[in-house]
Amino acid sequence: MVFPVLYPKIVMDWLLSRNNTPAKRMKRQGSFHRTASRSHLAPSPYPSVAKCSPEGRESQSFVCDFQTALLRSQSLFPYFMLVAFEGGSLLRALLLLLAYPLILVLGPDEGISIKIMVFISFCGLRVKDAEIVSRAVLPKFYLENMNVYSYEVLASTKKRVVVSRMPRVMIGAFLEEYLGVGEVVGAELQVLGDLFLATEPAWSLRNKAVKELFGESKADVALVSYCSPQDNLFISYCKEPYIVTKEASGPSSVMPRSKYPKPLIFHDGRLAFLPTPLSSLFLFLYLPFGLTLAIARVLIGTILPYNLAIALGPFSGFKLHVHNPPTKNPNPNPKGVLYVCNHRTLLDPLMLTAALGRPLTAVTYSLSPVSEILSPIRTVRLTRNRAVDARKLQKLLSEGDVVICPEGTTCREPYLLRFSALFAELTDNMVPCAVDARISMFYGTTASGFKWLDPIFFLMNPRPVYEIRFLGLLPKEMSCGGGLKGVDVANGIQRMLGEELGFECTSLTRKDKYLMLAGNEGIVDERRNKRH
Repeated sequence: MVFPVLYPKIVMDWLLSRNNTPAKRMKRQGSFHRTASRSHLAPSPYPSVAKCSPEGRESQSFVCDFQTALLRSQSLFPYFMLVAFEGGSLLRALLLLLAYPLILVLGPDEGISIKIMVFISFCGLRVKDAEIVSRAVLPKFYLENMNVYSYEVLASTKKRVVVSRMPRVMIGAFLEEYLGVGEVVGAELQVLGDLFLATEPAWSLRNKAVKELFGESKADVALVSYCSPQDNLFISYCKEPYIVTKEASGPSSVMPRSKYPKPLIFHDGRLAFLPTPLSSLFLFLYLPFGLTLAIARVLIGTILPYNLAIALGPFSGFKLHVHNPPTKNPNPNPKGVLYVCNHRTLLDPLMLTAALGRPLTAVTYSLSPVSEILSPIRTVRLTRNRAVDARKLQKLLSEGDVVICPEGTTCREPYLLRFSALFAELTDNMVPCAVDARISMFYGTTASGFKWLDPIFFLMNPRPVYEIRFLGLLPKEMSCGGGLKGVDVANGIQRMLGEELGFECTSLTRKDKYLMLAGNEGIVDERRNKRH
């Protein structure tokens, strides 16, 4: 019953919007200067944001539009596509892509076009799923598209107000947690139970909202876009306006990772690229081929001998680079060797097995039942009971070689999480292994989706690359046998791997990751059916 009610509303809004666009309102008021083409060519009376000094603004107030002032690319379609794909489904994302020609005809920045994107992306979507996308997926893409000039001005002020025609649920978490924005004005969505329905026309109230926030006083600084007439409302509510010019949105405005307001260590979602309309079209055209390619790579890796599989991998686009592999078992003692590696994807133990040319036993802190069944090598799940896990590991080492990832979870970015010290207290026969995985389209990890699909998504990449570097048998003076504590040994191996990979070591844990990305502690519940 929701769809028949909402469709006439969208059509009526479009008819009204055609007679009430910002350009027509300004023309009726006699304030539209000749034609739009001439006005945008006229030089602006206000300075560029690139010339705005952030010095001495610690007590000042700031206001701008999120889309037109803070982001370098002003297209909203990619962010709605991320909500549809990551929070919804492939079908919802495909519907949004099919609607893009209509959005293009109506005008991507028109209110009706935004309502269509909101309707397709959010109608029937669970509130929890949208909040996860907003908190765990979108911040990465916002930061990569952030205008460094605009950010430096915003960061230098005290009271920060950002408005947007996007739904508040899409921007609120990012603006508050990453940019420290105190007031976020965005479109509010109607909710029925735990599902979104449609959008309220909150963007028509942003003039009133800004006026209420500042009262009779004015904001000290405002940023307006050179190509957005709607931003002109900020000029009347500020003392010092600056223009985000086309030049100030060019290559020089890209914000380097070193200037991110806080390190981007954790993020979720399957897509590794910004899904613009063209790249989204390529995505759907590629999916059938990518799935076939992944199945072929699985068959090559599981049926053929290790050496032959590695040799044939490059013909399918997959490359495994192995550095300093041990020519023989580095352990002179009868007990097995413990291979200690950082964790990039679920394929780490398999890649290590292929690099060594002999089967290993993989121990893990949490693995889905489906992944255990499909794994071509032996896997053993730890219980998080220190005494029980110690006995289990010692038994496995007495039977053969074992691989362990002490981080307990994967990390996509160039950071290493804290290493558990349990492994270091059980044996001195350890070989640290630095592991890195590079992709271009799909991430092979997830915190809130089907974990058993992680290897499939990784292998669906056109040219995935795995790199393994063996650092040799750990010297005795760096182990517990040399008088060190288990924690010191674990921290030492973490630093060794970090230096080898060029990654930064952190004290963050698996629990920190899952509480941020999924709202849980990351313990697999076999009875729960996780959604993709």
